[in-house]
This record gives sequence, structure tokens and C-alpha cells, in this order.
Amino acid sequence: MIIVEQSDPHAPQATALLQQSHALMQSLFPPEDNFFLSIDDLCAPNIRFFTAREGATVLGTGALAVQDSYGEVKSMFVAETARGKGVADALLRRIEDEARDLALPWLKLETGNLLHAAHRLYERHGFARCGRFGDYPQAASSLFMAKKL
Repeated sequence: MIIVEQSDPHAPQATALLQQSHALMQSLFPPEDNFFLSIDDLCAPNIRFFTAREGATVLGTGALAVQDSYGEVKSMFVAETARGKGVADALLRRIEDEARDLALPWLKLETGNLLHAAHRLYERHGFARCGRFGDYPQAASSLFMAKKL
């Protein structure tokens, strides 16, 4: 059974997954097109950080950044060995539940144009492509999506 709970990004298993995610993004995209949050940034008061685990093993991470008029999905990552088990779906449902609990009208996200599995995940959950938002610069490798809650 996959359990999703609010967690500390500095917990060893969470940190290890975040470091894998950062390394992957750095291998796929130029430095100026990487907009992931550092582990310390994930501890900010406006961030709700979650992990998904099976037993004691953390399989994935995800976060909700609470902005003025929307929530932003951040730090979605699933361990390679756990992909296809519904971990990302469980994380995204928890993030959406948190956004609804906070009465946020929109969920938005920025993802890389090469991350096709992520695009499919977000589309399955009702996200559609949208224009740039927040303070993101114009970046060739960015794809933006939003979902009205």
C-alpha cells in the first residue's frame, strides 16, 4: 500500500530522491532552464512537501508551493524502480487535496518539454497546457500546465 504523507525534505530517503531528480534535470536541460527548488527551499513556510512510501521505503516526492492565487506542483519525482506502480498518481492526488483544503482556485506547474511521461500523468489528472505564469522566464524547454480546482 502506498502511503503519502507530509514529510521533511532533509530526511535521508527524501533527500536522496530529490538529488536524483536534480541530477536528471541537470542532465536533460541547460542550467538556465532548471527551475527545481533546492532542498532548503522546500522547507519554506509556503511549501507543503510530501513523500510516498511503501512500508519504510520512500518511493517518490512532490510538493505544493502556495502562491497568492494558485498552488504550484513542484518536485514531483518517483524512484525508477517504483515507476508504473501509481506512486505519482497518489502524490498528485494528495497535492490536489491539499490545494483544495487551502481553497486555492488553480493548480499550475512547469515541467520539461522532454518529460513525456510527466505530461501524460498531468493530462490524466486534468491539467491542460497554458501560458507562462509567475516569474518564470521564457525558456525553450519549459512546458506550462494548469488545472482549475
